[in-house]
Amino acid sequence: MIIKCKPSIGSSLLALVLALGGLMPMSAVAQLATNLAVDVKAMSMGHAVTADPPGVMSIHFNPAGLTRLEGRRMDLQFIGADFSIENTFNAPPNYGVFGFSDDPIVCADSPSQGADYCTEFKEGKSSVEGISLYIPIVNDIVDLPPGPLIAGPLPSFSIRPPGSRFTFATATYLPMAAGFYRDDDDPGRFLGKRVALERITYLSPSFGYKVSDTLSIGASIGLSYQAMYLETDFRAPNDLLGFARILDESICEPFKGESNAVLDLILFGICRPEEGLGPFKSLASVEVSMDQRLSPSYNVGFLWEPHERFAWGAVWRAPSKVHMNGDYNISYATGTQEFINGIGGSATGVIGLSVLGLPSRIPANDVGKVSMDITNPAHFQTGIKIRPLEKLQFNVDFVWVDYSEWEAFRIQFDRPSAVTALARLFSPGSTDTLLEMPLGFQSSWNLAYGVQYDLTGRIQLRGGFEPRSSAIPDDRRSPLVPINEAKYYSLGLGYKWDKDTEIDLGVGYLHSKDSIPANTSCAANCTGIDNVVYNPYAGLDIETEAKVTVIGLAIRTSF
Repeated sequence: MIIKCKPSIGSSLLALVLALGGLMPMSAVAQLATNLAVDVKAMSMGHAVTADPPGVMSIHFNPAGLTRLEGRRMDLQFIGADFSIENTFNAPPNYGVFGFSDDPIVCADSPSQGADYCTEFKEGKSSVEGISLYIPIVNDIVDLPPGPLIAGPLPSFSIRPPGSRFTFATATYLPMAAGFYRDDDDPGRFLGKRVALERITYLSPSFGYKVSDTLSIGASIGLSYQAMYLETDFRAPNDLLGFARILDESICEPFKGESNAVLDLILFGICRPEEGLGPFKSLASVEVSMDQRLSPSYNVGFLWEPHERFAWGAVWRAPSKVHMNGDYNISYATGTQEFINGIGGSATGVIGLSVLGLPSRIPANDVGKVSMDITNPAHFQTGIKIRPLEKLQFNVDFVWVDYSEWEAFRIQFDRPSAVTALARLFSPGSTDTLLEMPLGFQSSWNLAYGVQYDLTGRIQLRGGFEPRSSAIPDDRRSPLVPINEAKYYSLGLGYKWDKDTEIDLGVGYLHSKDSIPANTSCAANCTGIDNVVYNPYAGLDIETEAKVTVIGLAIRTSF
């Protein structure tokens, strides 16, 4: 299947404009892993707990479930997470960019051979080294040593006054969190060398109200901190950059570093730079960090329990708007800087750039302020609990998430720059200070299943399965968002320590594997000069695989 994209140009800065779209799918990384590390019992039941919400963390899964708690309760959650993201890149038959095939990601030839074609291809492999965390307040990112991340204790509290129909509660938890870092020479560094995205709910005032003996309602307000960080390198293996290499290595080679008036007039100063461009060269690197320290959201839930062997529940997690502010730092590669400045240094080149409204010179670094508005999508979940036998319980939930909200994302810069000037010309909806990036995500739904067996009066065995559907269209898949269609499996155990204390153990495993054949996704590997989104692996076959393992311990007691 051939994907045709909207027209654009092939200058080196255009690749940088479009590559800033890497910020957009970044937020999907964590969103598509929703619920994974919120509550240990829910984790072990495949998250199918709307009709049987877990303890104080009913705040998230169905606040109406708070009415099932008596007196004063406290939950402490300890969560450990480990994951791996692996990508492979392969050259299909007849691979090449304007006749060049010596891409170091997939070419095994020695660079000293000096040939512009590859005689022996290899499989390029990328993997993350460890977890990256963005630290609030200090606004810095930390790379953790390889191994699992342990979070906790994450506390939550509830209180139900004697004789009252109300239960009040609050909790601290992680609705979403993701982050990783790669080696400096990893092939995946062109779609994220260091990435972090997190939403921390630090306070969540909530209530449940018992309308009758069988019906309860509830609501919660989440006060959260949200942040994102991206550091990445850029390249643009398209035909126009291949043509630039032809000019550099063939026509311009005898005139390197010279100012030739005739050539400047005919070729717009393209031969002025000492270092030229090419389809497989790194063009720039960028670092962007943004956050919002107070981001509110709310949940509304219903729980109907007409019989001890049957219950129905539903929860609506409303969309929450987030406005993040931060800084960006773009470092242009020498070849990119000399290319633009070379054109701007010629009479015909500066006229051409002026007509396009582009600057005639760029610095080595471009720094400034940046902001972005996004909406965490609405989430609806409903389900039932059935106990066909006294000791056996089945839960089934229907889950819907409105990812169609992410039709496009917009990045606002504090001032015009070369990046925004190009965006204004070649990205519909963009202006001198606004970059608009299309996503085209689609709403997703799936079922979730949980089972619980009362082994003894003290011990419960649990299991869960959740086949998650993908919100990402085939023509927008990317190694930066490795969670598409996924299977989630879980096991758990509940132990009643005494009449007031329960201990939950759980383990969950999420696996997602995807194939992106060459020229099928304009967020990764579209070919040609008409790329409208960033395609650092144009023309390559890509395989992605993500594995996430989560373990947890919860202590629930009265106080």
